[in-house]
Amino acid sequence: MFLFNLTENEASNLKKLKNKQILITGGSGFIGIWLTHLVLYLNDTQNFNIKLYLIARNISDETSQIIANRKDVTFIKSDVRNLCEFPKDISYIIHSATSPDNRVYMSNPVESMDIIANGTKSVMENALHLEKLEKVINLSSGQIYGTIDSHNIREGDFGKINSNSIAAIYPEAKRYAETLTNAYRSLHKLPTVQIRPFSFIGPFMDMNKPWAVNNFIRDALKFKHIRILGNGKPIRSYMYPTDMAIWILNILVHGKVGSAYNLGSNVGVSLEEVALKIKNIIGSSVNIEILNMNDNCSEFVPNIDHVRQELGLDITVDIDETLTKSINWFGKFL
Repeated sequence: MFLFNLTENEASNLKKLKNKQILITGGSGFIGIWLTHLVLYLNDTQNFNIKLYLIARNISDETSQIIANRKDVTFIKSDVRNLCEFPKDISYIIHSATSPDNRVYMSNPVESMDIIANGTKSVMENALHLEKLEKVINLSSGQIYGTIDSHNIREGDFGKINSNSIAAIYPEAKRYAETLTNAYRSLHKLPTVQIRPFSFIGPFMDMNKPWAVNNFIRDALKFKHIRILGNGKPIRSYMYPTDMAIWILNILVHGKVGSAYNLGSNVGVSLEEVALKIKNIIGSSVNIEILNMNDNCSEFVPNIDHVRQELGLDITVDIDETLTKSINWFGKFL
């Protein structure tokens, strides 16, 4: 079963990837799984003949199932900080080997920063030896923007990050990784591009991740009860992973070296609205409980004008369809 159904024009936009070799770090993660599905879809339906290399410390069950008996995918087990020499014919690199799960970097902050910092350096050092290299994508994070409460975060906007807070571990490390890749671009002319992901929801995501929408869907399906740990007013946006993967490959092909691109939906919804939408999809038997009437009204939504205007990309799966597809998927397993 294919998770994608690209139009002829959408597939044509990616034709530069035909017969090329792509390497993805973090290949067993959520983004890596979706990129693998898209590449294999292009190989199987559009004869792209892409050779894919996936690097991760461990292979997930999902990745094992996807690449079983595939000759066009090679899995390389490795810590991103200790990479061996890359296959010599690599044309494109997508570096996505970190987890945005705050439980990971708060429980082991030094290790988390080291993976991001030295993992990125390891990728860049290996990339220097690739004669056929055309582009390196560094998957950064929307969190690098810091304390900007906005429905409209542009690529040039930057707020403050409190470096005395343990919560600064991930965004500060990601800021450093961006600066490091730009240093390699300046010094060694590496063709680097930044992508700054925001929030996603969809198949293959872990429902136990500490993010509101995941917990809402899980609890609504299992217990018919959604608990909002706050006032429900914070505003977020959610991109469906088919759009996510298509955008990443388009930026890989067409993104300008030295540029940064937001990756996410520009349609913001409050957490209370998300809970209500989930309730409406699953049924009126779902109960919503707001536990803490604080004054948190934060907003974290990207502006995507840069991607729209430069690359012609847009959101094709709206929030209601995103939640419906996600609920239908996770309903099979919960």
